[in-house]
Amino acid sequence: MAGSEPVTSPDQHKPGHRKAGQIGAVVVALSLLAMICGNHEGRVEDIFLIAGAAILLLIVIGDVVLRRSGLRS
Repeated sequence: MAGSEPVTSPDQHKPGHRKAGQIGAVVVALSLLAMICGNHEGRVEDIFLIAGAAILLLIVIGDVVLRRSGLRS
């Protein structure tokens, strides 16, 4: 029989710096939003900058919510 140990990934054995990653994602999102005031014409670039920042913030918020509910370690 294979045993009853749970299957885990290598990143679960040596966790990284979660807070630093969250702060970095927020800083990058804010810098993306700051680029809206850049030297470009049209609004297509603005859409991509806002969407990129929103995706990063949703990932950070989702991570916080999952950790508080105990679904992630």
